[in-house]
Amino acid sequence: MSRKDPLTPLWRAAVLLRIITLGFAAGVVAAHHGEYADTALAWATIGLMACWTAATSWYYLRPRPSAWFTAVDLAVCCGIMALSPLVLTAHQLRVEVVPLVTTVWVTAVVAVGAVRGGTVGGTAFGAVVGLLNYAVRGYVDTDLTRDMVLLVGVGFVLGLAATTSRRSAERLERALRVEAATAERERLARSIHDGVLQVLARVGKRGRELGGEAAELAELAGRQEIALRALVAAAPLDSGAEEVDLRGMLQVLATDRVQVSVPATPVVVSGEVAAELSNLVREALANVERHAGAAARAWVLLEDLGGEVVLSIRDDGVGIPAARLAEAAAQGRMGVARSIRGRVAELGGTVTLDTAPDEGTEWEVRVPRRTGKRGSG
Repeated sequence: MSRKDPLTPLWRAAVLLRIITLGFAAGVVAAHHGEYADTALAWATIGLMACWTAATSWYYLRPRPSAWFTAVDLAVCCGIMALSPLVLTAHQLRVEVVPLVTTVWVTAVVAVGAVRGGTVGGTAFGAVVGLLNYAVRGYVDTDLTRDMVLLVGVGFVLGLAATTSRRSAERLERALRVEAATAERERLARSIHDGVLQVLARVGKRGRELGGEAAELAELAGRQEIALRALVAAAPLDSGAEEVDLRGMLQVLATDRVQVSVPATPVVVSGEVAAELSNLVREALANVERHAGAAARAWVLLEDLGGEVVLSIRDDGVGIPAARLAEAAAQGRMGVARSIRGRVAELGGTVTLDTAPDEGTEWEVRVPRRTGKRGSG
């Protein structure tokens, strides 16, 4: 099912504006009938405007009009506007100041530029039409400058409205996806709770009662139970979004030896940043598993400070002697430390390592919320 274009009402409004202003332009020509240098050309111009209005109305009422057509629309409107010196007398054009044949009809193309191109498109289309008005008249005065300001201002305001509407629709779509994912997760959680989790809990309890090898199976079942509970409790992931909630990607890492703490509200970052931070935490936890000791536990803390996100990965293991770090650096062997520092540097963040023998290890990572990876090109 295709997503409905949130700008459809604005496209319809632009079409209606062009039809209404065409009627006004025809009324102006009728009011000055017989006064023009070439009355037949005046009516021929109105006929051309009517044909173009019909063509653009048909096109803009179709789904998602393209940018190239709006550029053609601007060129055609400017071309028709440039016919006015052939229709009006020199006195009408510069002294009596009779409206150009197109009069307010060209404001519709400014609206079109704003709907398609946002504030930049609307402002640019308004400026082009305003400057052409100067060129056709052949002079600059307060009235023409007023028209120029109005055209640019209307283009900017309509463009802002179009941009806001588009962004609001994207946020709503993202929220609906997350809501659907949450509902599905809750359904799966109920199913898992009624089946798999109960079985794992019973295996763990019975295994501890039997002892021996059964106790080892009980420990494994207990770990899987904790991991599965963390998975179903985690914030839903939206893999199709450009921005994702980092909480869910970290919550799934919780085990019987790893505790993950995240804020109650979403921590939204770009998908690229979320993936890098998630991989960073996985590397740090894998390092705890390998080197911190069999009984070591780890804690992951995520904080949202507005302009940046802070990740802390701490363990209560054996720690890292300073001499070992110096020796590894001298030999060019920094392993996970180099990997973590490299990832954070690419994200434009900072990383701090705090460790000592028998005092565990703590990584603190700070990354700007709005960031992209630093490329080499």
